[in-house]
Amino acid sequence: MTSAPALPTTHPLISGKTTHSPIVQAYQGVRPDRRPIWMMRQAGRSLPEYRAIRASVPMLESCLRPEIVTEITLQPVSRHRVDAAIFFSDIVVPLKLAGVDVDIVAGVGPVMGSAVRTRADIDRLRPLEIEALHPIVTAVQMLTSELGEIPLIGFAGAPFTLASYLIEGRPSRDYINTKIMMRENVESWNALLTWAAGVTGTFLRAQAMAGASAVQLFDSWAGALSLDEYQTFAAPYSALVMDAVSDLPVPRIHFGTKTQDLLTAMRDVGATVMGVDQHTPLDVANELLGGQTPLQGNINPDLLCADWDILADHTRDVLRRGLTAPAHVVNLGHGVPKDADPDVLTRLVELVQEEG
Repeated sequence: MTSAPALPTTHPLISGKTTHSPIVQAYQGVRPDRRPIWMMRQAGRSLPEYRAIRASVPMLESCLRPEIVTEITLQPVSRHRVDAAIFFSDIVVPLKLAGVDVDIVAGVGPVMGSAVRTRADIDRLRPLEIEALHPIVTAVQMLTSELGEIPLIGFAGAPFTLASYLIEGRPSRDYINTKIMMRENVESWNALLTWAAGVTGTFLRAQAMAGASAVQLFDSWAGALSLDEYQTFAAPYSALVMDAVSDLPVPRIHFGTKTQDLLTAMRDVGATVMGVDQHTPLDVANELLGGQTPLQGNINPDLLCADWDILADHTRDVLRRGLTAPAHVVNLGHGVPKDADPDVLTRLVELVQEEG
C-alpha cells in the first residue's frame, strides 16, 4: 500500500506556523484558550480600502491578479485583527479558468455567455488544467508568506451551486431550469455535476497544497432542495470534491444557507466542520449533528446595523450556544453586508476575543 500524498514541508500546517493557532485547534475539535473569529466576506465591499482598489479593476480580473488578491485578502486582517484570512476569490473563478464564458455583472452577479442546458453544451466543457491555476497558487503562496502564524482559508463553490449558475445562466430565485434538468435528464445532470465536481476539487486542492490551512466548500443554493433532493442530486458530487482533499490534513468546512434540514447530510459528504447560518441556533445544530462536529457561525449579519447593545447581546447568546459544540469558530450566519460599518466589525471582533 502506498502512503497518502503529504503536504509540502513548507506548508504552514507542516512547518508548525499555524498548527497551534486558535482557529486550527477549534477546527480540529480542540477548544483553544479563546474563541477564534473570522467573517465570511470580511474582505469586500464594506471596506473603503477594498472599494478603492476595485474602482478601476473588474471583479474577475481582480481575482486573477495575485498582488491584488493578496492586498484585498490582508485588508480585514490588518483592520479587524480577525483570526484567519479567507482567500479573496469568487465561486465562478474556477469556471473562468476552465474556459467557461462568464462575467460578474455589477448589481446582478455571475452571468454566463450562454446557459448550459443540453448534453452538447455539457460535452463542450473542458476540465480545469493545473497550468491555469498559476495565479491562484501564486496568490496563496504570497499570502501565506505575509500571514505568518495567521491561517489562510481556501474556498470553492459546491457542484450544485456551480451547476445551477451554469444552467440558469445567471442568479435565479426559483431555479426552474436546474430542477427540470435534475428531474427530467438525469444522465445530463450526472455529467454536468461530475464535471463541476472535478473543477471544484482541482481548485480546492491547489489552494490546500499551496498553503491554505483549511478549506471551505460553499453550497449557496443547497437550501432550495429538500433532504431527498439534496441526497440524490447534490451530495454525491460534493462528496467527490471533499474526497479530492481528504488525504490532506486540512480541516474541511461545509456551509450553506437555509440548510437546517440538510446539516447532517452536508456533514456526511466528508466535512469535518459545519458552518451554520443564522436561521439555526448553534445548540440546535449541535444536537442535529450528534454533538460530534465542530461548528462555525452564526451571528446574524442583519444585526450588524442594529444598536450596539442588541448586537452585543445577540453575540453573547451565540457564544453561549456555541459552548454546546465540541469546538466553535465564531463567524456570521452569512456574509458581511456591503453597508456594514467597518468600525462595528472591528468592535465585534474585539468583543468575541474578550468574551471568548
